[in-house]
Amino acid sequence: DDVIVLKSSFSFDASIWQLFWWMIPGASMYLLPQGWEKDPALMTEAFTNEGVTTAHFIPAMANSFLDQVEMETEEKRTSLAKTLKHVFAGGEALAPQTAARFAQSLPETAVIHGYGPTEATVDAAFFRYDHEKDRERMRLPIGKPVPGARLYILDSEKAVQPIGVAGELYIAGAGVARGYLNRPELTEERFLDDPFYLGERMYQTGDLARWLPDGTVEWLGRMDGQVKIRGYRIEPGEVEAALRQIDGVREAAVVARTEGEETELYAYIEGQDQKTARTELGKRLPAYMMPSSFIEMREWPVTPSGKLDRKALPAPDGAAERRVYTAPRTITEMKLAKLWEEVLKYGPAGTRDHFFEQGGHSLKATALVSRIVKAFGVQVPLKEIFAKPTLEELAAVIQELDESPHAAIEPAEKQ
Repeated sequence: DDVIVLKSSFSFDASIWQLFWWMIPGASMYLLPQGWEKDPALMTEAFTNEGVTTAHFIPAMANSFLDQVEMETEEKRTSLAKTLKHVFAGGEALAPQTAARFAQSLPETAVIHGYGPTEATVDAAFFRYDHEKDRERMRLPIGKPVPGARLYILDSEKAVQPIGVAGELYIAGAGVARGYLNRPELTEERFLDDPFYLGERMYQTGDLARWLPDGTVEWLGRMDGQVKIRGYRIEPGEVEAALRQIDGVREAAVVARTEGEETELYAYIEGQDQKTARTELGKRLPAYMMPSSFIEMREWPVTPSGKLDRKALPAPDGAAERRVYTAPRTITEMKLAKLWEEVLKYGPAGTRDHFFEQGGHSLKATALVSRIVKAFGVQVPLKEIFAKPTLEELAAVIQELDESPHAAIEPAEKQ
């Protein structure tokens, strides 16, 4: 009785099960007209009219689809909820907030988080979302292997990693492909002998993952996705996961960009303003993991297969909010502006300028704290620069410390 909708481009491997899965149980397939996959209003109408029970979404499109569902009348939402039994989400990590939106708008629809590279004939693992148990998770697991697949998490010596310890994810079983067409060297590199099943092979995914105590696998990001910033190794996926925990953030992406000799993280967010996102993220992450810029997004660039096109994300300079210059008004603001310009190497600094949006980071914040001690004789806690990042806010903190009887004592001059 199921009706599976074919809405993915043929260039996207998720189209494989949309094309063929329905035949196995004797179900039906509905071919969504070309172009309708980009119009949530047409999709919701078609799903209801055609009795679609099973659909697949890229997480970014899932949010657009939910926007439309939330605008529909209660009668239409109820009708769609009764029709749409299963929503599969894959291609990229599904945020817990997006899964929670499905639970709220379409409570009778099961949400399944799928994972699998093309080399494993698409899906290799799945996780069924439970709103009561999973809504507080930082990230959703990719779950357990599908029938016929095996998942291994191994270290660099191909030894099994214990529960909770990160390692590289390998896939074995019936779904593993024969290799890459006309690429024997790459095939030999990525398709290896399975050390646990004689005569079988496994695929080296390049993904970082770990087993959880409940027997599910948690995807942590790409092995080659780590970046080194000011001596710290950072996984941008960790920052993305923390951003998605912030109330109001519907979607997030974090990328590393190198300008000159410095590599910085840039955060792209939808559904929340820059200031709130920065403040809330500062409560969840150490200073060295904070992105240097936050860019608000309304539309996301996607590849032909519907995945986020990270290379096409707008450059920070073109997307960051521009502030009108406002000259310092008080002696404290004037003195702080001079220090600000020395540390960030730009000027003139205005009262509404944001330390981190102007290229500041944890090391530069430390340098600013040091200069403030010498210039004002007060010790500003480093966390205050993250909490009060504009020049006028920080000047107010300095002024308050300067007037406090507990202000830091002016450092004695060296003899």
